[in-house]
Amino acid sequence: MNRRWRLKQGVDAVVVAWVVNPRPMLASRPFETPVWPVTNRVLFSPLSGALARLGELDHFNSPVRLWRSVRSPCCPCLSTFDAMSPAMPLQSLHLTIATRESRLALWQAEHVKALLEGLGHTVTLLGMTTRGDQILDRTLSKVGGKGLFVKELETALEEGRADLAVHSLKDVPMLLPEGFALACVMEREDPRDAWVSPHCAGLADLPVNAVVGTSSLRRLVLLREALAGLGRNDVRIEPLRGNLDTRLRKLDDGQYQAIVLAAAGLKRLGLSDRIRHIFEPTEMLPAAGQGALGIEIRSERADVAAALAPLAHMPTWLSVAAERAVSRAMGGSCSMPLAAFSQWDAAGQLTIRGAWGEESGNQPLARADASRSVTTLTEAEALGSHVADLLCAAGARRMAPDAAPAAA
Repeated sequence: MNRRWRLKQGVDAVVVAWVVNPRPMLASRPFETPVWPVTNRVLFSPLSGALARLGELDHFNSPVRLWRSVRSPCCPCLSTFDAMSPAMPLQSLHLTIATRESRLALWQAEHVKALLEGLGHTVTLLGMTTRGDQILDRTLSKVGGKGLFVKELETALEEGRADLAVHSLKDVPMLLPEGFALACVMEREDPRDAWVSPHCAGLADLPVNAVVGTSSLRRLVLLREALAGLGRNDVRIEPLRGNLDTRLRKLDDGQYQAIVLAAAGLKRLGLSDRIRHIFEPTEMLPAAGQGALGIEIRSERADVAAALAPLAHMPTWLSVAAERAVSRAMGGSCSMPLAAFSQWDAAGQLTIRGAWGEESGNQPLARADASRSVTTLTEAEALGSHVADLLCAAGARRMAPDAAPAAA
């Protein structure tokens, strides 16, 4: 391979490799992103029409070239770029990131900021408090859903006070307001759920009449099923609201004997030592998009889309597109106990599993899974929709689809 095409290991190598061979090699660890073979063809982005800084990336400060758009034969919805001369610098942008002000949200925004600055952009943060951060005495399903965490950030985008917003993807509604786009999905952290407890190593160790805290209906129905299998009908599962630090403080104050949190957030904040057990997906199926970061922009901002293109991780994007399609097809929101999680296998097939339950517990969980070769977002979404149909055939019930929220 010509050395001028040798890419920096990581996001850029994955992006390049996607065009030539969408079949990953076997990952060495259960949740390690598959390794994608590298070649001298360069994938741009699911968003078309802008330039990407994807060439000669042995280090971030190296020169880049102007790319000519060419359709990919194996990913028709995506574009590849051939090098053209002369070399030219990418436009350096002054970008403002809208972010919530919790410690985890700020870590995520700072992470994106550092990556963009490494690409030559100037970046500042605009911290904001959302309604979801303010309403802590009621469950999300009772006060408007996860859209409460993104509305104020979208307002900042629409008013021009910010250029992009960084979200935990599982907090992003399935339908975005008109004029907004999910411009980038980054490489996924650990998507699994974590058991956090000062005294109990797992469910079986809970004392009589113990209280377990969780913020989601999905975890509620999956925990209830697991506890029933242990004959532990004495254990109560109670709502748990607040940011990550608030939830941990409530645990440490003795309000709960254990709580269940996303492993990704604990790991990002260096709190892995608080984890007593990580639930495998066979024990507790994750939520759609869990562990992934999504970046939202105004849909007309092709310049921002171009700046974000090197940060995109297509294996993750395809995975979460399938998962979110399950939720969208079910009419899903945080008021529906629904899980959806997908994984790549050694042959490049994407397997997605879904689980649906009733908050009341009046009927058993419905489960479904399916596998397909997936190379485009359209194919990923079709796979997710198929799994939603299988869930309904197994006894799940769709909700009326959520309407796309109005723009601010």
